[in-house]
Amino acid sequence: MFGWQRSNCALGAACLALLLLPCTARSPAQQLQVIPLWPEGVPGAIANGGPEVFAEGRISNVHQPTLTLYPAAVKPGTGTAVIVCPGGGYQRLSIEKEGQAVAAWLNSLGVSAFVLKYRLKEYGHPAPLCDVLRAVRIVRRDAVRWRIDPGRIGVLGFSAGGHLAATAGTLFDAAEGRTGAEIDRVSARPDFLVLVYPVITFMAPYAHSGSRENLLGKSPSTDLVERLSADLQVTAGTPPACLVHGGTDQSVPPENSVLFYMALRRAGVPAELHLYERGPHGFGLAPDQGPISDWTKRVAEWMTARGLLAPASGSGTR
Repeated sequence: MFGWQRSNCALGAACLALLLLPCTARSPAQQLQVIPLWPEGVPGAIANGGPEVFAEGRISNVHQPTLTLYPAAVKPGTGTAVIVCPGGGYQRLSIEKEGQAVAAWLNSLGVSAFVLKYRLKEYGHPAPLCDVLRAVRIVRRDAVRWRIDPGRIGVLGFSAGGHLAATAGTLFDAAEGRTGAEIDRVSARPDFLVLVYPVITFMAPYAHSGSRENLLGKSPSTDLVERLSADLQVTAGTPPACLVHGGTDQSVPPENSVLFYMALRRAGVPAELHLYERGPHGFGLAPDQGPISDWTKRVAEWMTARGLLAPASGSGTR
């Protein structure tokens, strides 16, 4: 249902066809590994929540959060892993455009990708935060098994998925992100963040109202709004970040990325911001958007400069 061939056709990009080809050719023995986040039972699971819905490359009504592993296509790999959070306003997940296709790009860099299917408006906060922090803990706990360096685990998110990635980088020690399971002892702090047209603030005038309402409800408290405004939660412990935003984004104003960048600067956290003059919301990997279409090159350069695309020497990458 989520085949790479369909994703390739939907994007209609020749460059993506080259990236996706190795994945379409997987043998039955090489099928993608789907990892349940909550094998012990989803916390706060909604009984009779109905079936998951897939339509036009998007998933909604998620009740069973998972990670899907896309191993690095380049051998030897870098040992770097990225958990990918598709966007969709906490209402749905753009799983093909901002999940599978992005995993193919990361694979081409020698990076292992884990596409996160997280819970949405049916649950609200803190379910998505719990899901992304559990994802980081699982990848770090099992890093050697997947030939990953446990000190090279990043989170990349788009739009509302960018908000989730940013909260993973700011609320990784949050009490509401723990369930009391043994795995809670594993650090959930990402080692780096990549945020693409991210929702950051839930405060006027730059908030994306749909994401805020879907995550926090119609009338959230001021305290909750501030806690989930990621720029207000940045500390010196927030991981380094690279941000990408288009100046003509009419859905999530580019001020969201600027706010987070400035907060990182104030906290002394290494940060890079690519704010393009033009660029709509939701461009993904589209090759026909002008200079902003080269954002993947800029992110790869940033990762290279941070040593994330060089083979690691740790035992987890052997």
